[in-house]
Amino acid sequence: MGFRDQLTALVVGLFFERPARNRTLAELARDLETSGQKITTRLGVFNESLPNRIQLLHIVGIERWGQRRLRVALGEPPLLDEYDDYRPDSALAWDELRTTFGETRRETVQLAQTLIDQDVDGATLVRHNQFGPLSIRGWLHYLNTHANIESRRIT
Repeated sequence: MGFRDQLTALVVGLFFERPARNRTLAELARDLETSGQKITTRLGVFNESLPNRIQLLHIVGIERWGQRRLRVALGEPPLLDEYDDYRPDSALAWDELRTTFGETRRETVQLAQTLIDQDVDGATLVRHNQFGPLSIRGWLHYLNTHANIESRRIT
């Protein structure tokens, strides 16, 4: 394992896997639901601008892409695709885009519930393009962290 791989493994461990390791999928789903509501509320304060649109398109695209990756644990075939194909239509009005974020987050929470209902092991690994294999718990924490951090760039 080269230095870059070791560094990536360290980052993944510290920021995604370690914080999620002792959490249940239900707890992570609640975190996603709570933060989704907070982000949706915050988005209502900001006006449309090109940087805001680009940022929210990115957030929703990553969340949808992550959902597809999580579905691998439910039996869908793995894909090595990029998030770009999952971004919403850039022609959506700002209000529609904000609504799309809320809907997408609710779908992520529902997907987490499906994983729980189907008794999927939270330690099941699914590949992330940049970070390599992430556990289901790590993926849920990653999606939550990503949206929380990236949404703070919307002003």
